Amino acid sequence: MRKPLPQTGADWTELKSVMADYATGDARWREGKTAVYVFNAGPEIERVQKEAYALFQSENGLGPAAFPSLKRMEEEVVGFGLSLLHGPEEACGVTTSGGTDSITMAVKAARDHARKVRGVAGPLNMVLPRSAHLAFDKAAALMEIEVRRIPLAGYLADPAAMAAAADDHTVMIVGSAPSFPYGLIDPIGALSDLALARDLWLHVDACVGGYIAPFVRMNGADIPPFDFELPGVRSMSADLHKYGYAAKGASTVFFRSAELMKLMTFDFRDWPGGRMITPTLAGTRPGGAISAAWAVMNVLGVAGYREKQGQVVAAREAIEAGVRKLGFEVLGRPQLGITAFAHPEADAVALWTKLHERGWFTSLTTEPKSLHLMLSPFHATVTDVYLADLAWALGEVRGKAAPAGAEVRYS
Repeated sequence: MRKPLPQTGADWTELKSVMADYATGDARWREGKTAVYVFNAGPEIERVQKEAYALFQSENGLGPAAFPSLKRMEEEVVGFGLSLLHGPEEACGVTTSGGTDSITMAVKAARDHARKVRGVAGPLNMVLPRSAHLAFDKAAALMEIEVRRIPLAGYLADPAAMAAAADDHTVMIVGSAPSFPYGLIDPIGALSDLALARDLWLHVDACVGGYIAPFVRMNGADIPPFDFELPGVRSMSADLHKYGYAAKGASTVFFRSAELMKLMTFDFRDWPGGRMITPTLAGTRPGGAISAAWAVMNVLGVAGYREKQGQVVAAREAIEAGVRKLGFEVLGRPQLGITAFAHPEADAVALWTKLHERGWFTSLTTEPKSLHLMLSPFHATVTDVYLADLAWALGEVRGKAAPAGAEVRYS
């Protein structure tokens, strides 16, 4: 890993050429051939992201007194999210660096609630469906909380099994809207009932769905209640840099009340530098991430988001119809932007490998082994290309096992 820093500065024009050369092997997301990591809302939104980010790239969200502009934009972004997700008048939240950050801070608040409000002593645990995001495990590892992952019922969380696993030391139960592996919305209504009956902290992980599901519902889909509309929901996470189409890294974490959010905040004064208050894990908070989110949300508005999310749904429906004709089974009943599908005669890893030969970088679900797509508005223009390449890949690998030791990794 060691590499000496150049003794003299290089020419920026030459460096740009070097960077472009480095990028030749990157996924071709602007061509619509990437269905993970990047959310492509088109070149106009990309331009807004870049220009808005650059305007505040040096400002620091750590200092709201120094940069009240960022504080104002953050409050407006949070307000937009709370409005979309049926936040009550006393609800509040902050922007974070991403979904893992949002989830970690919600877990921290729930843990402190268990310790300081409920007076729970001894080991703590949280109860998750098997499909819940691994960010909960990362947060639990940081805080020494036992994770109890519960088997699914038809690819969805099983509220009865989760109820049986929860006890007096449970700091949080979790539902996804939707889960990343399957793109399916857990029965959040039943989990809300459980949370109310047992006084459990219910967190809804809407990192993927928070900024798409409300607009898909506006467009006429039968999206079930999944947010603060349900009284048992105490906190939520929703990523701006996914279907909010903001620049990375930007997410939001919301709480039903300011009293609950206070449990997340770090407030420290016993050091020579004076008092410091930070709402999230990070100290320095890039101003560009806040300003880009604010700009994109205002540029799109409800009408723009409805149009973009309609394109996502149209792309998903076209691909699902196409893969079914090829003999694939779609897992469950996706309603948003994620879909996963498996073929009885073709190994998913082998298919993924062949598609990669034609420039596609997508993802996989491992239980069961399936192809997995997280679609963007731009994908509506390339569904025919994807289906044609998938048909070719299927013809290449049908009946053949995956190469020995084959494994797709995303890190």
